[in-house]
Amino acid sequence: MIDDSQFEAAFAAANIPGAVGMIVDRDGVRYSRALGVADVASGAPMAVDTLAQIASMTKALVSVGAMQLVEQGRLSLDEDIGKVLPELANPQVLEGFGADGQPQTRPARRPVTLRHLLTHTAGFGYSFIHPEVLQVYAARGMPKAGTLDTIRMPLMFDPGERWEYGVSTDWAGLAIEAVTGERLNDYLTANLFEPLGMKDTAFRPALPDHAAKVHIRTPDGALNPIPLYIGGGEFDGGGGGGTSTAPDYARFVRMLLNGGELDGARVLKAETVAEMGQNHVAPLRAGYMGTAMPELAQPYDTFPDQHTGWGLGFLINPEPGPNGRSAGSMAWAGIFNSYYWIDPVKGVGGVFVSQLSPFGDPGALDCFGALERMAYA
Repeated sequence: MIDDSQFEAAFAAANIPGAVGMIVDRDGVRYSRALGVADVASGAPMAVDTLAQIASMTKALVSVGAMQLVEQGRLSLDEDIGKVLPELANPQVLEGFGADGQPQTRPARRPVTLRHLLTHTAGFGYSFIHPEVLQVYAARGMPKAGTLDTIRMPLMFDPGERWEYGVSTDWAGLAIEAVTGERLNDYLTANLFEPLGMKDTAFRPALPDHAAKVHIRTPDGALNPIPLYIGGGEFDGGGGGGTSTAPDYARFVRMLLNGGELDGARVLKAETVAEMGQNHVAPLRAGYMGTAMPELAQPYDTFPDQHTGWGLGFLINPEPGPNGRSAGSMAWAGIFNSYYWIDPVKGVGGVFVSQLSPFGDPGALDCFGALERMAYA
């Protein structure tokens, strides 16, 4: 029996509407607990299997889907991705803005590859992080949410020369569609979600009524649900459009802990999982995100004292973490304050799901930290 008093205490102090915490190992679930409500307006309780927007936790799912196709020889990590995605052929790098406010660009010095996309070294940014992306949008007209125009932008630097978080995994999802001829949701459902028993995971055109609602805090500390859904639209957003539950995502974590297999279903080779968990961006440092929209995401750095790296879809910590995590673990998060980690050394992982904006909330991070400490106690 795991003592979860510190998880309860962290949640009580956090002033977040609801949360789910799960700890798993290679053999099964060690701990699961839901606290609070899924919607403060209705008072609907948060359940362990409440559906939520997992946002950028979608990236790991898409990265696995892409690596399945690399295993099959249908995608290459290091060939010009423009052969698969003509829109990314002959990419342009942003050099500045003219007196008229229009972007000034030059040809990139090298092509974009799938490796660049999966490691966030392609040159793409995010409008909520990078003010120059907002400036590009403003020059051409703000794109409508859910459209491909939200991921069409010049590169901020030549591929491979920096790490910056951005829309790269959305393009990786489109590469999956290009080589399979299937919608991203259909491909991942058949090749990942169904084999792993992730029955509630999908890209949905709209958020179902029973799903947890995203909340924001008012200046007086009250919590208000808001009608914010970052899925739907004209394409399945591989960078953040997925919906799932903590138990579903925990099965994904367990698959990676087991080297690509779960309950007799193998979705990746063990050597592919090992490759995904290696740092592919050295000597660059990965993981720090600034902000251009603090109301949506605060500046964030998981391990500010470490020279963190990035694998093929995950943050990699080169040193042990303060809560027990082994060096070489894989991790990341979703913008509505959901987080996960995968520790292949000690064979343990965890999932924390909440629905609160902005990202990087100190109370939610305290809850996640308490969950992690429980796993290693």
